[in-house]
Amino acid sequence: MEATGRPRIDASVAHSARVHDYWLGGKDNFAVDRAAGDAVQAAYPGIVQSVRANRAFLARVVRFLTDEAGITQFLDIGTGIPAANNTHEVAQSVAPGARVVYVDYDPVVLQHARALLTSGPRGTVDYIDADLRDTEKIVREAARTLDFGQPVAIMLIAVMHLIGDAHDPYGIVGQLKDAMLPGSYLALSQVASDIEPERMAEAARQYNQRARETQRHRTHAEVARFFDGLELLEPGVVVVPQWRPQSTAEAEAHSGMWGGVGRRA
Repeated sequence: MEATGRPRIDASVAHSARVHDYWLGGKDNFAVDRAAGDAVQAAYPGIVQSVRANRAFLARVVRFLTDEAGITQFLDIGTGIPAANNTHEVAQSVAPGARVVYVDYDPVVLQHARALLTSGPRGTVDYIDADLRDTEKIVREAARTLDFGQPVAIMLIAVMHLIGDAHDPYGIVGQLKDAMLPGSYLALSQVASDIEPERMAEAARQYNQRARETQRHRTHAEVARFFDGLELLEPGVVVVPQWRPQSTAEAEAHSGMWGGVGRRA
């Protein structure tokens, strides 16, 4: 922490949220983030399209959950730097009273979230500064805004590949699922290890050499395991552009990520 009490922003090593911001065309990144982003793109040229396809997946999932499933509470973990079609914007465009809690631990995200992630007059937006590994803190603090006695959607979009096996990723997701009442949903996407595997492996190697976090890409079966105990919605775990696309162009977008949505029965 700095003397002011603000979290220190480390510009000497790349951070996932800032690298994603660079790929999405944002300006909230440093030279180290751009260098990491360029190295990954050299190894896997489709990364920018993949990141954008994942962002579109997020918007479609939130719209479905709000409009068709009737969900009005969202816990979005690993939110990243605010971009277009943030969870609360999509949800509150359908249900103005929707409540959304964002969770991240990057100080750049924290600064922007508090300034930019503002709710409509009828809804609520809150932000928790926490690491995904600390599920107890996340659920406890989210309960200030969300009613876990009612259905909640937990969003783990493009974050689980930052949790290595040593940190028990399935245990983390299991603890979050334990907080879900019947009628709740889990939406998850994660970088694949079995889509263009050679390029993906080199992309992970380039990223891991430069960033604070290390990536653990996963197979289709490994990603599907996150939904154990849930009713997996059609079309199941698929390449993210193929999850209920709204156009042929959207369905054919390039992506190296698996994604899906499950419901607690």
